[in-house]
Formats: sequence, structure tokens, C-alpha cells
Amino acid sequence: MFPVLRAYKGMSPKIANNVYIDPFSTVIGDVELADDVSIWPMCVLRGDVNNIKVGKRTNIQDGSVLHVARKGEASVDGYSLHIGEDVTVGHKAMLHACEIGDRVLIGMGAIVLDNAKIEDDVILAAGALVPPNKILASGFLYVGSPAKAARPLTEKEFAFLKRSAAHYVNLKNEYIEESK
Repeated sequence: MFPVLRAYKGMSPKIANNVYIDPFSTVIGDVELADDVSIWPMCVLRGDVNNIKVGKRTNIQDGSVLHVARKGEASVDGYSLHIGEDVTVGHKAMLHACEIGDRVLIGMGAIVLDNAKIEDDVILAAGALVPPNKILASGFLYVGSPAKAARPLTEKEFAFLKRSAAHYVNLKNEYIEESK
């Protein structure tokens, strides 16, 4: 059994080294996955009308949906979806046509909408909603719907962001080894 990797309008997913894509996930079109990315069960990354880029050591957890905005609707170029390095995207998150910085944790069930930007070193709480065009500044925990800064991150939380990404790199390596 293999994951569904599918071209769309001549654009095929680009998969770098040591990437794990669960057999029950789907990656379509103009999607780039950098080294050590992991895509877990039931995720959909649909780069059909714009592009998706996922940075090194980022993990997209079970049931998450990543999509983009068509060119010409909201803007001339539409909105792509770019995720930085060492990002943890929790179960059932929905990321739509937004930008996520480095060392970010997106909580379970969180939603980030069109043209929103989450800067580096942020924790977005489970179930939070980031509305279109909103910018979440670096160094804070954001909660609620709409998401609001609750407090600055602690030193332990800054360290946890990298540790979470590293944990998923190790876990995906175990999955890759077991599938051989």
C-alpha cells in the first residue's frame, strides 16, 4: 500500500529525502515536502490551484487538511500555503492559503485561514481560529476564536517547539524502517 501522490495539470508533488507519507494520506499537485517531513494518516495536501511548501522536519498530523486559494479570487496571485521548518501541525488542523513560520505548534483542530501569517516561535492552542489576514506575532501563546495572544511563551515552551519536531522526525524514521 502506498500514499496517493497525484499530479494535477502537469504539476506533481516534489518529495525530498527521508520523507514519510502515510499510505492513508493524499498529496495532490504543486506540493513540495522538504527533508524529514512527515505526513500522517488521513491528511490531505491539495496544491491544485496554487502551491504548498512544507519545510524541513515539519510534521502534519492525522486528519489535517491543507489547501490554497485560487489565483484571481482574493488576489491576483491567490494565496499559496507555506509552512516553515520544525513545525508541528496537530491532529485535524485546517490550514488554508496561509503562512506559518519556523518552530510553530498548531494545536489540534485549529483553523488558519486565507492570507493569515503566523510568525516564528508561536503556539496556537487547540481549537483556535485565525481569521483571514491576521498576523500572529512571534513569541506568544494564542487561544480562542478569533485567536488572541494569551501570554508570552516560557523558556520551556520555546524548547518544546524544537523537541516536538525532533520527536516526530524520530517517529517517522521508525515508521520508514518498519516499512522496509
